[in-house]
Parts: sequence; C-alpha cells; structure tokens
Amino acid sequence: MLVLLPPSEGKATGGSRSPLDLGSLSLPGLGEARARVLDELVTLCSGDEAKAAEVLGLSAGLRGEVAKNAALRSAGTRPAGEIYTGVLYDALGLASLPAPALARAERSLLVFSGLWGAVRIDDRIPSYRCSMGVKLPGLGALGAFWRTPMATALPEAAGNGLVLDLRSAAYTTAWKPKGEVAERTATVRVLQSKIVDGVEKRSVVSHFNKATKGRMVRDLLTSGAEPEGPEALVEALRGFGYAVEATAPERAGRPWALDVVVTEL
Repeated sequence: MLVLLPPSEGKATGGSRSPLDLGSLSLPGLGEARARVLDELVTLCSGDEAKAAEVLGLSAGLRGEVAKNAALRSAGTRPAGEIYTGVLYDALGLASLPAPALARAERSLLVFSGLWGAVRIDDRIPSYRCSMGVKLPGLGALGAFWRTPMATALPEAAGNGLVLDLRSAAYTTAWKPKGEVAERTATVRVLQSKIVDGVEKRSVVSHFNKATKGRMVRDLLTSGAEPEGPEALVEALRGFGYAVEATAPERAGRPWALDVVVTEL
C-alpha cells in the first residue's frame, strides 16, 4: 500500500547539525529535479526579500521564511515525519505509533512537496517554505515542473499494490495516476454532514477533512490491514467504523472515488 499525503503549511523548526544530503533521500529518480528546485529557491531567497516573499505568497508576518529558505543547504535536518505538523499530522500521531505501525508508515507513506517532489517520513530534510502552487522564476509552476520526473518515479514507488490518495488539490497537479495504477488507486474526500431545516447538507470542511484523513491512516497502520485494492480498502474502513460511499470508475484507467461522511470530529 502506498499512501499519498499533502505536506503542511506549518513546519517544525530546528534539527541536527547534519545538513541536507539530497543523495540520501528516497525516490532517487527525483534527485536532479530536487537539485534544480533547491538551487532556484535558494537563489531567489538570497536576493531581494520583497520579491521572494511575493513569489512565495508570504505575508508580512512570514518574511522570516525567506531567510530560512536562503540557508537551506546548511540548515539542520529532521525526519520529514517530524517536520510536517498541523491537523492531519496531529491526528496521524506518528510519534506515538507502536513500532510495527511506524515501520509500516516508513514503508508506505509518501508526502508530496513543492521543493522535494515527494519524500518518505524518515527522509531527513530541513524546515522550508515552498508550496506546490509557487511559480519559481527559472522553472515556472512547480506542479507542472514535477510532472515529468514524477511520471517515472511514482509508478515505481506504487509497485503492484493499492494507492490511497489523500492529497489536496494543489498537490495532485504534480502526478495523476494513469492506466493500471489508476485502477488500483482510491481518492478520498471527507464530507461533513449536517441537518439544516430537516434536510441533510454536505460540505468539505478543512478541519474535518484533515483530521479524519489522519485518523484513517493511523487506523490502517495500527490495525495491520493490508487491503490489496480499493474494494478491500472500503471494507477495511467500514470495519473501523467509517461511513464510506464508494464510486467505481466508469471506464478503465480511472481511480475509485471514496466519500467518507462524518458528523463530528
């Protein structure tokens, strides 16, 4: 099973004295592309601060992120699973996973990133600021930039198993499963259900969406479940108590669509 996760806007700071080693990161096929994005980002953030902040979409209160990006090559590193924070990662609770579940997480979780393309949770990276929606001066939109290297690296990472796609929309632009890989991919949407004037209303609410996805992944990791495809995944999630509505693809080469309906956190 391969689980595709979005990163978080907020990231933990600090780390060991060991600087970034691009060659040590998982998915080595992304190495050249990572080096290009890193060079562009460091160059941008080593120059005009106002321009860098505009390109990165940073508010005045986040101007310090520019200097942090400029020092990425010498900054301390931490495992990616410690770098990413926020609602989804709080609900996932990597630090409190039992050892067997953590080992499964290291094998199966892949976090997408505008800077790194995608990393596993035990890859050591520095704290950074660069979303997939950024357009770097020398590379253009990062979502489009990553498509070519991802087209080879991601099917290799997926192997022959289930792909559980929990990414937010911005990160799906970097890679969309195709063909046979797509047919064993399940994309998940979390909907909050409320009764308004006697009528059910469903909507996507960010906090519900992120927290539920984090808990779903934790349940899969701790249970030891190994669903081989989307149908088995639906059965597993329903067994954990989730209300899942599944839509099979209408034609070959398309992923399954899963709606998880929640009423409370």
